[in-house]
Amino acid sequence: MLFVPYPKCTTCKKARAWLEDQEVPFEARDIKSENPTEEELRAWHALSGLPLRRLFNTSGLQYKALGLKDKLPAMTDDEQYALLASDGMLVKRPILVGEDFVCFGFKEADWIPHFSK
Repeated sequence: MLFVPYPKCTTCKKARAWLEDQEVPFEARDIKSENPTEEELRAWHALSGLPLRRLFNTSGLQYKALGLKDKLPAMTDDEQYALLASDGMLVKRPILVGEDFVCFGFKEADWIPHFSK
């Protein structure tokens, strides 16, 4: 299982602790130093079933600084994927990638169905 957090993020820390409490083995990858590629984002998006806009970290400083709230609706999917791949801080985190699922962000209720202790 791949866990993609930003180590300084409190939500990511909570998610890591939750995974450890559940005794889930995972490989961690820092989203800032090794941001997801466009190919990974496309695959993960398809597996997640979420609208593409939900992959953006809408509370992040970069998102706000770039004025993406107003720009995203006019952007193509290709432009959005390229933008997400350009900076890991634009991507909703943490990301948990399993064999047959992907979760963006940490909500315990969304993660529980993928695990049984």
